[in-house]
Amino acid sequence: MITRSIQLKVQGGNLEVQRIAGADRRPELVFLHEGLGSVSHWRDFPARVAEATGSPVTVYSRYGSGNSDVLTGPRSVRYMHDEAIETLPELLRELEIENPILVGHSDGGSIALIYAGAHHRARGLVLMAPHVFVEDLSVQSIAEAKTAFETTDLPQKLARHHRDATRTFWGWNDIWLHPDFRSWNIEEYLPQVACPILVIQGMQDQYGTMAQVEAIQAQVTGPVQILKLEDCRHSPQRDQPDATLKAIAEFVVRIQDRSSKQLSR
Repeated sequence: MITRSIQLKVQGGNLEVQRIAGADRRPELVFLHEGLGSVSHWRDFPARVAEATGSPVTVYSRYGSGNSDVLTGPRSVRYMHDEAIETLPELLRELEIENPILVGHSDGGSIALIYAGAHHRARGLVLMAPHVFVEDLSVQSIAEAKTAFETTDLPQKLARHHRDATRTFWGWNDIWLHPDFRSWNIEEYLPQVACPILVIQGMQDQYGTMAQVEAIQAQVTGPVQILKLEDCRHSPQRDQPDATLKAIAEFVVRIQDRSSKQLSR
């Protein structure tokens, strides 16, 4: 499996990008990480998905994460909108990726939904623990993460995955706990999402409830498959990796078969 790592200039900044080669005519998967995620934070999961599906895979660290450029100021309430509407389309153009399957975790799932709703150029969405609005549970758990960052070895753990773990953490934590963020909501994009969706939700997710999944299922116009996982918190790819991998691989095969049938008509 051929893997290539590059730095790509997007929206005036350098982004860390990893590309895993796949078979011709397979849909490309683009991974969108959680709020404190990065290329390395995914560990070997993207490579396992690439191997299971035969698809090429692209993983990148957003601005302020991983080995991408370090944050120079606070994030705005619309930081996920900006990523989906401005940064991600430019990155895909630079890499010549058309109609990808977006694989988003947490914030990454929200970004995937905004992108699909605003641009209609996604072949499918895999959403792991996505958010479409702010719940009390989310705020409570993010406040607990603040305490953990201040009192435990969490900074050292995050430093394994980020150039500046302190700026990365506060860039995420500060905006989620800001009073203005309580009104953050992306449900307006859902009726424009027509591509197939796989939602994977841990039943013990400390950051969100099934209300997020139900809102997505009720409002998008495309087909939705839901996988509820027991003994699973906010990261299905870590807590239930085999079940998550199997569901994603089967979803990609269905999309590939659907595209092949459309081409043969």
